[in-house]
Amino acid sequence: MVDLLVRPGGVRGKVHGITPESAGWGHVGFSLYRLVAGDRADGGMEPQVAGREAILVVVEGRVALHGAGRDWGEMGARMDVFERLAPHCLYLPDCRDWRAEALTDCTLAVCSAPGRGGHPAARIGPEGIALTPRGKGTNTRYVNNIAMEDRDVADSLLVTEVFTPAGHWSSYPSHRHDEDDFPRMTLLEESYYMRLNPAQGFGIQRIYTEDGSLDETLAVRNHDVTLVPRGHHPCGAPYGYEMYYLNVMAGPLRKWRFQNDPDHDWIARRDA
Repeated sequence: MVDLLVRPGGVRGKVHGITPESAGWGHVGFSLYRLVAGDRADGGMEPQVAGREAILVVVEGRVALHGAGRDWGEMGARMDVFERLAPHCLYLPDCRDWRAEALTDCTLAVCSAPGRGGHPAARIGPEGIALTPRGKGTNTRYVNNIAMEDRDVADSLLVTEVFTPAGHWSSYPSHRHDEDDFPRMTLLEESYYMRLNPAQGFGIQRIYTEDGSLDETLAVRNHDVTLVPRGHHPCGAPYGYEMYYLNVMAGPLRKWRFQNDPDHDWIARRDA
């Protein structure tokens, strides 16, 4: 089975390069670039696969971006992701058609999935992205919806950010979206790019199915990526450490429909 926990391959340059082939699925790709001022990166560093769209997310720092034959200028506002400012993002119909120059130390994510040429290149955010609370009590977390289905900005990609306070849970109650049965449920692969504050911290993610055929508990560290091919996938942030993650989802249908684990659905009903 594919390892569901992917550690970064270094601290500078392209540190993640997850493809559908390496993940053992059919849709989601995720790359991450950690750059210092003056470093450059471009779509030629991505797998040469035609027909894939991308959303570039400036996780932190400032970068000059070119893509789809245009100069998009300087993008990025937050110097530290935990400032919780709305991100600057760029949608591109071709995941290879970009180049970037870091203007400061920066972290740039490339989220990709199959495209159909149905959307033009466009900025996404920071306008229109509002940090929104979700949940109650120690299930409270804060969400920046970058490109969920209420924004018609992509053919396949669904992308969001989540900030989980220390001692809290998120992606909880446990839920899954692993059946192609709309409107009851949609089949969506999902990746998580993880950050911890302070950086030496750790978080917990459990990925499991109701029948027990998959049941893994992962200790995640700063800059790790986790893969959710199926099943439920709650996350926990220990006391003293705030957790951030960037979610990328994609599947046959660009809609997010899920079902909670029946054992824990009472929590959602109580908090409704």
